Amino acid sequence: MPSDTPAPTGPATTTYRDLLRVSEFTGLYVSFTLTAAATTLSGFALGTLVNHQTRSPFLTAVSMYGATFAAVLGALTLMSVADGRRPRRTVVALQCVSLAGVAAQAIPGLPLAARFVLLLVLGFFQSLATGTRMGLLVEVVPDSAYAPARSLMNITSGGTAILGYAIGAVLLRYLSPAEVFVVAAVLTGLGLAVLAGTVRDHSIRLTRRPGLRQTWKTNAALFSHAGQRALLLNLWVPNGLVVGCEALFISYDPDHAGVFLAAGSAGMLLGDLTVGRLLSADRRRRCAFALRLLLAAPYLLFAVHPPVLVAAFAVFAASAGFAATLPLQERLLELTPDPVRGQVQGVESAGRMTWQGIGAAIAGGLAQHLAPGTAMTAVAAVSVAVTVASRPLVARARAIDRDGVRTVS
Repeated sequence: MPSDTPAPTGPATTTYRDLLRVSEFTGLYVSFTLTAAATTLSGFALGTLVNHQTRSPFLTAVSMYGATFAAVLGALTLMSVADGRRPRRTVVALQCVSLAGVAAQAIPGLPLAARFVLLLVLGFFQSLATGTRMGLLVEVVPDSAYAPARSLMNITSGGTAILGYAIGAVLLRYLSPAEVFVVAAVLTGLGLAVLAGTVRDHSIRLTRRPGLRQTWKTNAALFSHAGQRALLLNLWVPNGLVVGCEALFISYDPDHAGVFLAAGSAGMLLGDLTVGRLLSADRRRRCAFALRLLLAAPYLLFAVHPPVLVAAFAVFAASAGFAATLPLQERLLELTPDPVRGQVQGVESAGRMTWQGIGAAIAGGLAQHLAPGTAMTAVAAVSVAVTVASRPLVARARAIDRDGVRTVS
């Protein structure tokens, strides 16, 4: 049933400058940026280390995105903590776990098996932290500013990844992967300090104690809603399969993997800036399908192993299609009652992360038997097919919303 909880009040914040005048949003934003930088560096360092030790495309892909497999466990068990009584305390504690995990990766000579266990543990807790952080986001900005706020975070994530992959490639020329993990741990610690010093606790959004039962109840309501199911399908599957293409960059061309990763991050930045800042909500929705097609179609070129510049441009263009997540996320938020917005956003994020891991595993598995370029093309073709086949479901989600139907909780 619809919630009686009032939406956040305040001016209709629509510009990035206005958002950054909100001190708590700035704290969330800076902490997110530092954490994203740490994740980029540690992921690149781990992928490089695993590739050097195993020469396995599958293990390399899983090492870069393996944490996403555990995200679904967070969504299925304890994601209701995202809407608990003390969200600030929760996200600070979860950030502390992340700091410990990244620091543990810096231990020299740590067995690969232990590194993969750490990935799974971190993925579980990071999924809970994401849900809690997104729940806080809708508390500190008004609803009208949600899309610009997510856009700014996505843009920053893209920009941070560009710098992170470039800096990571340089650092690994002079430092060992263990030393790069130390740098990542320092950035994670700085993000924790900013978060603890700037964000306060907000309203109690749940009337019952968060836990396994509450998580299952809210998830059951979420997946019983046809419109939300359609949106989640389109947020998870096409994106995850394309991330599988990205997971093969190191195996496809080790010497230019950093160039491809940076090009992808730049394309994501441009797409989010254009869609989140320059387009109205109505125009964002109208272009969502075209953006989802753009997300995968350029990777079909990798079947013919194009020149590096052509391949980098294809990756750049494709990554602009990730901006399709903005109108879909905006629509999902509209269909979600206020008291469970943190959990629903956490489930969406966890599912998207999990499908990134699934996409990486699928692409890596194919690359064990096919050339990496051929595997990338096959996975991209499936992404296009899913996008086209699911288009009527998204249209039906819009029709449901126009009839005024909302999910229950």
